[in-house]
Amino acid sequence: SFVRQNRERDNKLLVIMNLTPVWRTNYRIGLPHLCRWHEVLNSDAEIYGGSNKGNLGGVQAEEIELHGQPFSAEFTLPPLSAVVFVA
Repeated sequence: SFVRQNRERDNKLLVIMNLTPVWRTNYRIGLPHLCRWHEVLNSDAEIYGGSNKGNLGGVQAEEIELHGQPFSAEFTLPPLSAVVFVA
């Protein structure tokens, strides 16, 4: 996973890839911002021939430190997929 943002830090993009053949549910990842992350791409979506399971449109970051970041959230990660979020 990685986060990219502009210089002003008002446009944030989060990319998470699950390159294993295993579903990951409640998979917590550290995040730099306390906000709602809206799912904008799920490569496992039905329109791409996938199962159409994901994060119900997005996740809310929580005040739980993880991976050296001040916040984190739990994600559903379909197997062999990429999911992209904006904040």
